[in-house]
Amino acid sequence: MLNLDEIATQLESANSRDRLLALVSLREVSAEAALPLIKKVLYDEILPVRSMAIHALGVKSTTESYPLLVELLQTDEDYGIRADAAGALGYLGDNRAFEALVRAFYEDESWLVRFSAVVSLGNLQDDRAKELLLEALGRNDPILHQAAIAGLGEIKAIEAIDQILDFADSEDWLTRQRLAEALGNLNSEKSISALNFLAKDAHPQVRDAARVALKQLSDESLSK
Repeated sequence: MLNLDEIATQLESANSRDRLLALVSLREVSAEAALPLIKKVLYDEILPVRSMAIHALGVKSTTESYPLLVELLQTDEDYGIRADAAGALGYLGDNRAFEALVRAFYEDESWLVRFSAVVSLGNLQDDRAKELLLEALGRNDPILHQAAIAGLGEIKAIEAIDQILDFADSEDWLTRQRLAEALGNLNSEKSISALNFLAKDAHPQVRDAARVALKQLSDESLSK
């Protein structure tokens, strides 16, 4: 592993690949030591470098991570960067991000940002997200459906089970897979019945997800 001085030098390289590799090497560096190095390339001219730096802010939590990510989410001109910032706020796990993510869902014009906001609201596991997740579930967008179903599972919204079960026969196998995964967090007779149905799905990844979820629910019941 490079030492901090070597990483700092590599982050100033004219070669974007060097800068990307330097960011990768920060995985083993403490959050406090990594932050000033991440900030060196937070506004890099190469978007993949910026994207990786933003992701690093989400996994290297410091007092500066949250305000930096919210600023990027709310002000950056590039929708990909705003989406990265929304995603990183989910990794950060700071519930102060709830309002900023809700605003991004309702106000940002990019579907990618809205999708990332929904995913991160699930990652925060904040019960306040239920209403928004149900609204996303009602939109005509399979990508949002997947994120909303996953999010409702993350916040263990057992009262939303009837709404998500409407997707048990979705034509999109990824939606059915997300449903199976979410049901593993919603312990009820309806979940078990639906998972037994999904365990016979035509797609192998849906079947596997359903079987894993059934075992998860079984283990949970045995542990009580």
